Amino acid sequence: MSLYEKIVAGEEKISLVGLGYVGMPIAVAFARKVKVVGFDLNEAKINLYKSGIDPTREVGDDVIKTTTVEFTADPARLKEAKFHIVAVPTPVNDDHTPDLTPVEGASRLLGQNLTKGSIIVFESTVYPGVTEDVCVPILEKESGLKCGVDFKIGYSPERINPGDKVHRLETITKIVSGMDEETLDEVAKVYELVVDAGVYRADSIKVAEAAKVIENSQRDINIAFMNELSIIFNKMGIDTRSVLEAAGTKWNFLKFFPGLVGGHCIGVDPYYLTYKAEQMGYHSQVILAGRRINDDMGKYVAENVVKNLIKADVAVKTAKVAIMGFTFKENCPDTRNTKVIDIVNELREYGIDPVIVDETADRAEAKHLYGIELADQSAVKDVDALIIAVAHDEFGNLDKAAIDACFNTSNTKKVLVDVKGVQDRKAYLGEEYIYWRL
Repeated sequence: MSLYEKIVAGEEKISLVGLGYVGMPIAVAFARKVKVVGFDLNEAKINLYKSGIDPTREVGDDVIKTTTVEFTADPARLKEAKFHIVAVPTPVNDDHTPDLTPVEGASRLLGQNLTKGSIIVFESTVYPGVTEDVCVPILEKESGLKCGVDFKIGYSPERINPGDKVHRLETITKIVSGMDEETLDEVAKVYELVVDAGVYRADSIKVAEAAKVIENSQRDINIAFMNELSIIFNKMGIDTRSVLEAAGTKWNFLKFFPGLVGGHCIGVDPYYLTYKAEQMGYHSQVILAGRRINDDMGKYVAENVVKNLIKADVAVKTAKVAIMGFTFKENCPDTRNTKVIDIVNELREYGIDPVIVDETADRAEAKHLYGIELADQSAVKDVDALIIAVAHDEFGNLDKAAIDACFNTSNTKKVLVDVKGVQDRKAYLGEEYIYWRL
């Protein structure tokens, strides 16, 4: 009987190593069909899951309360499983080099609890070669087992889009790969249990790793082009969104928009690819150029806030500025690698300490990562400039009267910086407002 057949029969379990925005929805999906052990080092997070609370808001508390996932912070329980899925983050260091610490640590823990006959599938985004050249030696050293003989490996890049309720694990074609045909077949069959959209069998592990890392690199470059257009059109006094809407009427025009590019995927993955390229003697031209543009957009937004305050005859140093939104993307509590912090830091360079509100954001995470104390919505009053930095639904749904109520009534001009254009621009074209967006 194959490992897949044993899993379906309930004789073997699947483990998920890393229960964040990616790992937890995968664990929950598999638990609807088979036995699952969900492991994370963060005991506080595990206790929340056990209490029926979903801190990621990816599947919701009701689903967490009823799931059969066996949540644990005890790595020894990984011995109960034979099919392991590793879904830990792969961030970058301050110098933009890959930080493989989480995936190396997961490999170490897994190796210490690995049993013969296991298959390990990595989902973490990495540059081509990490699974076989970095993770396998750690697994072998810690377990005393031999890859290809005692255990097998595969790679299946995560494609979950945090906060997206349409494009989910079940509805996105899953790339799968294995070290040999037998492993590939087993990995494919296991994922087919939960992925309704089906799987794509990549030619090799390195092909699957490369496919993932270029997906987000492509998006990054396209958004960088839009951001550069925004800078150019702003100098020309032309509204970028209006230009893109007009150009978008052509069937083959790619509908990307300018914005802040943060998070743990689009703003990170390109650096993994360019790092490996540099090791091979090639210095990226296009990819790194796009990264430089996108990395500078927070500073660019802050500079335009200051310029518009000056236009409104407001003293910059004493200006009261509020920022709505702190997460890296809309309708998602994740603040990791948010580029809103770049707006905050640049404004502080001008002597402005903005009030920041975000009911969606993980408050504890914002405090821990950035030292940011998020205020309540009621703190947004008597402001000289309002920045809508994140396109949360609640900010897009605010009517003009609610926006008006945020401002200092003694000012002749209200400065509204609507980064993603969630408000109706035409409503703010009168004399009382200076409206600006990317």
